[in-house]
Amino acid sequence: MSKPILKHLGIIMDGNRRWAKKRGLPTLYGHKKGYDKVLKVGDWCLDRGIEVLTVWAFSTENWNRSKKEVGYLMNLLKKGLRNEIKSFHKKNVKVQILGRLSQLPQDLQKACQEVMELTKNNTRAILNIAINYGGQAEIIDAVNNIIKDKVKKVTPTVFQKYLYDPKMPLPDLIIRTSNEYRTSGFLLWEAPYSELYFCNNPWPAFSEKDLDTALADYQKRQRRFGGN
Repeated sequence: MSKPILKHLGIIMDGNRRWAKKRGLPTLYGHKKGYDKVLKVGDWCLDRGIEVLTVWAFSTENWNRSKKEVGYLMNLLKKGLRNEIKSFHKKNVKVQILGRLSQLPQDLQKACQEVMELTKNNTRAILNIAINYGGQAEIIDAVNNIIKDKVKKVTPTVFQKYLYDPKMPLPDLIIRTSNEYRTSGFLLWEAPYSELYFCNNPWPAFSEKDLDTALADYQKRQRRFGGN
């Protein structure tokens, strides 16, 4: 695909645990395979000229999972960022971490800051990783900061300035894997007119063909943005 089909793709990566359970494998192994898939999909998006990829790695609700699983995920995210930081930089990819980062373990916070600092001036593409993220949480945080700044009049433009990434282009397409038909608040403010695509395959099984099928489906749609 020589011409970029869209600018911003969002992905709700779902189904790591179900993928593992179906194969009689430990749940944590499913998360490891899910992490591996993020790296592959990132390269697929680069090959297709997609400028912004936003993936949801850990939600504000995921803290309710077992202590063992949460600990594994925090460690996996930390190691992943540190292992791939040079690769992201070499590929000229800017990495941004979205969410309530102050609530993360200190070592993970440090890894997040390191990768964002090193890649902040990169220009080929942007990878947004949503960690401890929730759409309602983002809006609440924005409102609290608006109150703190004593803003007298709030417009959509003003509100945008208080989001985790004020310069984020609106997502054109959001894919959710694992046969789940909801967005769970992903990019709640940013995605009022995003096209949605639901893939049956769980995230670890998501393939390059699945991506192309979603992009081809997107190309057939007529986006009206509330117009005729």
